[in-house]
Amino acid sequence: MSRLTIPARDDVPEGSKPILDAVHKQLGVVPNMFRLIATSPAALQGFTGNNAALARTLDVKTRERIALAVAQVNGCDYCLSAHSYLGLNLAKVTPDEIALNRKGESGDAKADAAVRFAAKAVRERGHVSDGDIKAVRDAGFSDAQIVEIIAVTAENVFTNLLNVIAQTDIDFPVVHAAKAA
Repeated sequence: MSRLTIPARDDVPEGSKPILDAVHKQLGVVPNMFRLIATSPAALQGFTGNNAALARTLDVKTRERIALAVAQVNGCDYCLSAHSYLGLNLAKVTPDEIALNRKGESGDAKADAAVRFAAKAVRERGHVSDGDIKAVRDAGFSDAQIVEIIAVTAENVFTNLLNVIAQTDIDFPVVHAAKAA
């Protein structure tokens, strides 16, 4: 059971309702995490605004791969469950690729550089080497795209922390961090 209250859609503050309606329109459901964030209209507005902006950056497969790697590093079962589901069904990432992503790797050479960089950035709390940045550049990422990798990583750190702290009830097929392939 979640340690923070996950309100019903009708019980969230008025300022959050239009945003949850948009989430429902986009996803067909309103996941528990969104209803949890909706307890703070400011947090929900910030999160969904950031999420919408980042959806226009790196391709969806790369964003999902990063989300999986970051969730694994942070031990977030909610996010691993959500992004395993989204990776398979939205981004069309294969189960084998998801297993690699959870290890901080990818079978795609360019994506591998982004995923490795994101996982290391989280593990090392941003203290990456010049060689780490060079590897991402050598894979074909511009400095702007490196900023986007960091932004996607940071967004996922937020949701990981929120869901680990709240122990958010998982409303996706359950995946556990301890069971990485």
